[in-house]
This record gives sequence, C-alpha cells and structure tokens, in this order.
Amino acid sequence: MTGRRPPDAAAGAAPEPLAPPAQEAVPERRRLRKLKRAGVVALGLAALASPWWGRPVLARMAFFRVRRVQIEGARYTAPRDILRQLHVDTSVSVWADLGPLETRVEELPEVRAAAIRRKLPGTLVVTVTERVPVALVPTPQGLRPYDASGLPLPIDPSREPVDAPILARRDTTALRLLAELRQRAPELYQRVSDVRRVGDEFDLTFATFLVRAMTDVTVRRLEEVEPVARDLAQRRLQVSELDLRFRDQVIARLK
Repeated sequence: MTGRRPPDAAAGAAPEPLAPPAQEAVPERRRLRKLKRAGVVALGLAALASPWWGRPVLARMAFFRVRRVQIEGARYTAPRDILRQLHVDTSVSVWADLGPLETRVEELPEVRAAAIRRKLPGTLVVTVTERVPVALVPTPQGLRPYDASGLPLPIDPSREPVDAPILARRDTTALRLLAELRQRAPELYQRVSDVRRVGDEFDLTFATFLVRAMTDVTVRRLEEVEPVARDLAQRRLQVSELDLRFRDQVIARLK
C-alpha cells in the first residue's frame, strides 16, 4: 500500500518559519514589565491629584509597600537611629500619613527638623536638619558638643570629630554668638580655638592672639579683627592681643 506524501514534503512547498528561541522573548517580556511598572507609577502620580479616596485605594496595593528608606542631610545622626525611630517595614505603604513619621524622627535629640517625601513606587526619602554643634564644653565625662540654644548633643567627639571652639562653661550668650559667627563668618569662626567669659567680657583665643570684647559684641565688630591682624602681619609686628571693648577702636597690644 502506497502511503501519501506529507503536505510539507511536496515539491516546491515553502517551509514554515521557526518559532524564535525562548531567550529572544526575554527583551519583550522586560519591556512589558517596564510598561506595566510605568503604568502603575503613573497611577500613583495621578492619585496625588485624585479625590480623598485615591490614596487609601493605592495604600492597599503591595506594589507601593516601603522597600527602601533613603536618608539625606545626616552627618552626626546615625542612619540606624533614624530607621529605628521611623519604625517602618515592608508592611507599610508609601501612601501612609507622613506627618507622624516626621514627628518620630524629630524626637531624636540630634534632629531639629525632618521632612519626608515619597519616591514611587516604594521609597521614602527622609531629609533631616540637624542641631549643629557650635562649641565643645568640658564636663566630668569629657568634652560635650552643644548647639546654639544651649542643648547638649549626643555626639561622641572621639568617634565623630567635631570641629568647634572649646567654651570654658555652658553659656547661652556665647553659644549664640558662636552660632552666628559660624553662619555669617565661617572662616573667622574656624580661627577661634576657645572662648572664656570674664564678667561682662569675652576672651576669644584665635590662632596666635587673644581678642577681648564685651558680651554684646556683634559678628560685624569681630570681623574688624581680620584687617587689623593682616596689617600688623604685613608690618612684621607680632600681636598678642586685640581689644574691641572700646567703641570704634581696635587696640593692638604687641608681643
């Protein structure tokens, strides 16, 4: 019995195209996943302008669970302390109310203010404004950093270097002056090594000389030290003290 020839074996029949290998479909799958991801993110962005019910709906979606916390602005505050204070995990949605989270971070003694924003789909960006140490004050436990308001900061100078003048004792007037000097004349602030209060006067030790001033001295008045010291140095005169206690005068005492 003669069998029939298969149709694809007929003379002149064109062969059917082969299916592409499995690995060639990978880029297409990736492209589809990216499109889907972009679509969900776009949905989240649209929720920002949606009615009150938009965010609660998105908060139930696993796609918007917190998977990463990004911390900005922290120098003296350990990131692990911020994470511990946030107390969030992957069960929390990025659409959660951020106000209570900011309040938690601001309870850290090193933090003056905190702001949190969302980076979709699953990141919280925490930006902290720290309480900046403006002076180191001797204590029975060693030098302790203080901020402009007179609050001690939980910073260990032996582990985290603090470049600040030494203040003989806690003095809110001196701390405010140093904070203003640090902000408005940082180069001059860097030259101050220690500050002592004697009655209604301040003795500020600079690199090679002493500056005497009243406790109500301003930053502008302190800035007058620089040109006088520079002029004396150009004339090769060694100054031991510059006195600012007299109005509109800078009295130099030479070595």
